[in-house]
Amino acid sequence: MIQPTLLQPADRRLAAAAIASILLLGSARLLLDIFKTNHQPHLSTIHNKPSPPPIFLSPADRRSFSPAKCNPFEGQWVWNDDHNVTSSSSPSPLYTEDSCPYLVKQTTCQRNGRPDGAYQRWRWKPAGCELPPFEAAKMLDVVRGKRVMFVGDSVMRSQFESMVCMVQAAVPRGARSFDRVPPRKVFRAGGEWDVTLEYYWAPFIVESISDHATNHTVHKRLVSLDAIDKHGATWKEADVLVFESYVWWMHKPFINATNYDRYGSPENIREYDVATAYKVAMETWANWLEANINPRRQSVFFMSMSPTHLWYLLIHHFFFTSAKLSINL
Repeated sequence: MIQPTLLQPADRRLAAAAIASILLLGSARLLLDIFKTNHQPHLSTIHNKPSPPPIFLSPADRRSFSPAKCNPFEGQWVWNDDHNVTSSSSPSPLYTEDSCPYLVKQTTCQRNGRPDGAYQRWRWKPAGCELPPFEAAKMLDVVRGKRVMFVGDSVMRSQFESMVCMVQAAVPRGARSFDRVPPRKVFRAGGEWDVTLEYYWAPFIVESISDHATNHTVHKRLVSLDAIDKHGATWKEADVLVFESYVWWMHKPFINATNYDRYGSPENIREYDVATAYKVAMETWANWLEANINPRRQSVFFMSMSPTHLWYLLIHHFFFTSAKLSINL
């Protein structure tokens, strides 16, 4: 196994910004800021042919985008067309449903009947700069020898699938594999890269009765706010961890949960407002990170999600109740 190598602070900022570009382009949404750029010997050859030379980040890559001068998180989505193509944009999507065999049926819009492909033509444009173009081989090269894991619910699963679809074409067919072993999905790019991209189904991050990847309840959810070690046993050896949990905000503004640390019994089920339960769960997650992650060797990212769509549920409930009252009167 190749040992990870730390970058200088400037290179770390550049790498983080490059990965943020992927996040905002609607692909994997995040990369990571510990990238390996020293020249290492290739791990193997493919079909007895010499390995291609390593790509690595060049000085031109570092000059093309300065995270100190441009915040990639501030900007807007702009339409991509044949007459508005820049170095960071392309009139064609980076992959299609037909070119990627790893998509689940829920995310194949056109196979599910959507007649247009216009939704694939948007790109993220930071307010003060252009994002560098995405290059699959370079992406694999900068995470050479690393294990990158995406953790969360179906939103994160789609991000994982997008990342896999974006890089898989650069890997020779005989050097790539895709395994489904719930709660994980694992894509391996072998050969000279030795990269592992993984997805781990943990919809609430902490443990819950929804942890089975394919057989779980949707509406009657029960969360263990202080339990995470079962999941964490799989996470702790990853080089890069990207977390997300949208499912907290999908249904009612209340959730059933247990908290052994506070109430002394794993059977003591209480109803929490979602914001309070979420805070406790995030504290459990943060404590796990503090105890198990080495920041000199590993990187952790959290992909946040606005809870404001709960307002819709509250407003819907208010008007629905008001309408019923009006009818009854």
